[in-house]
Amino acid sequence: MAFRSVMRPALVFIGFMGAGKSTALSAAREAGLETVEIDALMEEAFGKPIRDAFEEDGEAAFRAREAEVVGSLLEEADGGAIALGGGSVLSERVREALDRHTVVWLQVGADQAWERIARSDRPLATSAEDVARLLGERLPHYEGLADAIVPPGDREVVARAMPSLLALAGMPSGTKMLWAASASGEYPVLVGPGLLGEGEWPLSGRRFCITDTVVGALYAERLEPLAARVAVAPGESAKTMAEAERVLRDLARAGMTREDHVVALGGGVVGDLAGFCARLYQRGVPVVQVPTTLVAQVDSAYGGKTGVDLPEGKNYAGAYHLPAAVMADTSTLATLPAEELAAGFVELLKTGLLAGGELWERARALESLDPESLAPLVFACARFKCEVVAADERDAGLRAVLNLGHTVGHGIEAASGYERYRHGEAIGLGLLAALRLSGVPELREEVESILRHQGLPVALDPAVDVDATLAALERDKKRTAAGVGFVLLSEPGKPRTGELVEPAKVRAAVEELYG
Repeated sequence: MAFRSVMRPALVFIGFMGAGKSTALSAAREAGLETVEIDALMEEAFGKPIRDAFEEDGEAAFRAREAEVVGSLLEEADGGAIALGGGSVLSERVREALDRHTVVWLQVGADQAWERIARSDRPLATSAEDVARLLGERLPHYEGLADAIVPPGDREVVARAMPSLLALAGMPSGTKMLWAASASGEYPVLVGPGLLGEGEWPLSGRRFCITDTVVGALYAERLEPLAARVAVAPGESAKTMAEAERVLRDLARAGMTREDHVVALGGGVVGDLAGFCARLYQRGVPVVQVPTTLVAQVDSAYGGKTGVDLPEGKNYAGAYHLPAAVMADTSTLATLPAEELAAGFVELLKTGLLAGGELWERARALESLDPESLAPLVFACARFKCEVVAADERDAGLRAVLNLGHTVGHGIEAASGYERYRHGEAIGLGLLAALRLSGVPELREEVESILRHQGLPVALDPAVDVDATLAALERDKKRTAAGVGFVLLSEPGKPRTGELVEPAKVRAAVEELYG
């Protein structure tokens, strides 16, 4: 009896009109893949141009035939690359057939799409208003189907992302990929369960792992082969210039060269320290961020901010150094103590407040902090963070929104000697102060209730001196000659940056935290 071999998944590009699907197919051909473009198949099926098919047969007939042609192609495809029409995803048969393939969503905004197609003969896009309406209707399908997301870029962006897109088929089930891009570089962000030890490693060259003693014992072996492992103590105490020098010297003694790369395995502290050392070592070597805590997976692993603390303030010494890749294995969250998960949840909640819309609704409704429930939100937060960084990598404006709750939160951390509160716990208290200063009492009350539900502190320990907190706040590293600018919030999704607040109001907001 002859057995048919298992069919390979195809690389399938989806996206709105003008997203660059034809250009993506060119990149796939350059990578050695056989390619199919649906528009050509549809014109063959109808025996006439697509515009004529729409005008003469109507959209309903076109969509019915499209479902047959595209559905059959996807069901029988054995590898290769396929570019779907912008509306192909409206078919239930097509959506079901996409399930076994690697689906790549090429993003494009309504304005950019209209600019690209305004002089074309596309039947459904006769105005900018048509484009905006159609894109809004199709976005939920694109988002729901995508295994990988490539943001708008130049004509070569898919070619640069292609190695990572091809590797995605060999990653564990449930892995999502985002191609993160900003002013100084691009890199793949991989999020999903079971990434450590499975799938293709994103960089060539020898791996030099920087981790803490707790995380290293749990996960470092999954990253083998490692040329060397440098361990630091867990916690904020490791983020010092002295510890950075020790790590750099350990890397040098281990023989690391510029052809090698650093692996930052751990939470936010390890990510900051390892990224800082990678930026300094021989004037810069690549770093792969492997975040293992919730706060790192939803926030700190992305965007290239690295640094260490000085006695005068948190993150007072630092540098921008984008990662070469991020691998966020959400199954590592299962080994975190409940208190650490709850502290990390604060960054997720903060991101929901900043993003508003669906992300806020999902964050506020989250009951369980188990990895399965968190994984989709981790990816959503990574997307938001990377989109902000893409617009403002070097903190010239928009990126400042990410400091919501951090101004007071960092002051609390410093005043308590970085020992009384976990980072996320302090930021949660900072959120309550920021919402008080924002003049949104109902939202503050809701956030307090959410924090309380997750077992997080909503009142300051009386042992933390209010004057010490305010003094530390005044040393905030983003202070300008005009004073400390706060991030405030009119409502979820509508932050305001650089808001100067009267000192008496700041004191009152901090004092309110004592209950």
